[in-house]
Amino acid sequence: MRAAVYYNNRDVRVEERPIPMIGPKEILVKIMASGVCGSDVMEWYRIKKAPRVLGHEIAGEVAQVGAEVTGFAVGDRVFVTHHVPCNQCRYCLAGAHSACRTLQSTNFDPGGFAEYVRVPEINVQNGTFHLPHQVTYDQGTFIEPLGCVIRGQRIARVKKGDTVLIIGSGIAGLLHIKLARVYDAAKVIATDINAYRLEVARSMGADVVLDAGQDVARLVKETNDGRGADVVIVCATPESAFQQAFEAVDRAGTLLLFAPTSPEARIPLPLFDLYFKLVTIVFSYAAVAEDLKEAIALLHGKKLTVDDMVTHRLPLAETQKGFALVAEADRSIKVIIEPQK
Repeated sequence: MRAAVYYNNRDVRVEERPIPMIGPKEILVKIMASGVCGSDVMEWYRIKKAPRVLGHEIAGEVAQVGAEVTGFAVGDRVFVTHHVPCNQCRYCLAGAHSACRTLQSTNFDPGGFAEYVRVPEINVQNGTFHLPHQVTYDQGTFIEPLGCVIRGQRIARVKKGDTVLIIGSGIAGLLHIKLARVYDAAKVIATDINAYRLEVARSMGADVVLDAGQDVARLVKETNDGRGADVVIVCATPESAFQQAFEAVDRAGTLLLFAPTSPEARIPLPLFDLYFKLVTIVFSYAAVAEDLKEAIALLHGKKLTVDDMVTHRLPLAETQKGFALVAEADRSIKVIIEPQK
């Protein structure tokens, strides 16, 4: 089979690999669509394990089923998540599945930018879901990132009537805009440094869009009756994004730090201000079954639409181009690789 092998952001090579052999409790999935995630181009994160086949936002068709597998058959349309929790450790039992060591170590073989992947037993059990026929394969590539956004807003307790500020209008930020609308936020404000993305943010439901180079905190208050935002979601990693979040959050508000920084990043905390504003700071990472099931339900019921976010569909041979588009973060939103083309 063909697989796009990542060496660095500027070197993604299509190579021949053997089709993975499956065990009795595993399945083989034929990949029909695989999204390029922003984390795929975080070179500081990916380069340490290169060369490797990336791609974790996948949807496809079951091609082979192990002898002991139940619940799935050849030809089934499926979504598979790469990271799955054990559901048994103290962290999982406390609802903190993202802290589970199993979740942080699981994956499928070799990766979504390939014609086929082997799905290990634990992923079959805890991370493989039937894809409704009304949900296209392209839409299926949104299930994992949307699940992450759902988990984040659940942790941040976004609710009806909130003013939500989203800092950074890339794919995650745009999904946060759409989900905040589903959750009946009273006002959604979005920022970015890219004028094109601000236009997209407005078209996808933001009431107010702000150039991130401006005094965001002041402008938020001007558009929100003198108050800061009830919930601020940080989907960008420059230090200035965090400083804007600290300043723009309202008293008794919540900061959701959604985007990961590089390991060496250190962000100064204005502890005095945050203390007396009674700000809650929360983090969110990954998505688990309840989040993914909600994502599938939202897509299936068309309560949240994503087709307008797809800007590029590329064959496997052009995976390098897909990486370049996402890394440039200019006029692309969702880039989908189609490994069967």
